[in-house]
Amino acid sequence: MTSSEPEQRRGAEGAERTVLVVEDEAGLLRFLRATLPAAGYRVIEAGTGQQALVEAATRSPDVILLDLGLPDMDGVEVARRIREWSATPIIVLSARGRERDKIEALDAGADDYVTKPFGVGELLARMRVAARNAARIAAGSGEPVFVVGDLRVDLAARRVSLAGKEVHLTRTQFNLLAVLVKHAGKVVTHRQLLREVWGPGSTEAHYVRVYMGHLRHKLEADPAQPRYLITEIGVGYRLLTE
Repeated sequence: MTSSEPEQRRGAEGAERTVLVVEDEAGLLRFLRATLPAAGYRVIEAGTGQQALVEAATRSPDVILLDLGLPDMDGVEVARRIREWSATPIIVLSARGRERDKIEALDAGADDYVTKPFGVGELLARMRVAARNAARIAAGSGEPVFVVGDLRVDLAARRVSLAGKEVHLTRTQFNLLAVLVKHAGKVVTHRQLLREVWGPGSTEAHYVRVYMGHLRHKLEADPAQPRYLITEIGVGYRLLTE
């Protein structure tokens, strides 16, 4: 059985989802045209940033795959404009692998970043996570309880437990975890964490690393190999959802 066969079955059994592919590279477009429909997606294409904005507004895709190197405008600007009115998941596909480019795209509103070349299994997994996160938010972002593995976070009661045992967190530790819970499955940049936990004027980036270390020692069986709180090197952190 190939790695794509389980995806094909899920796509056949569930409702067809729509993906807007914003890409002007012919070879990658051919690959995505063949791969995504087999995984249950209906593909809409846009070769420019302007066309992407029109398609995103008129076709209401379930997820957007966005290249950064477009002929008429930078993909970061496309993500920023879409985020002004839409919460549709945006996954950046780009040959730009520098940390600065990833941070810029994520801060502009992208949900995730996949560096070219990539495997189809990785891309489909990222799309599933983005779709689940969007569905969770649509169902009610005020959902008070988040559960993954042995970790349970009750946002309303501000209580955290691990394998049924309550874990005491300081106010700042809980606030940091709460931001990651609200964006579960997504990469959250250092800048965003600083802004949401310590306030818009904070510039002390080391705060995030220090408090993340505290959280891992309280929540991870092995802080050096975390199960829940994953580092996206040079960019930020991601709370896994499965």
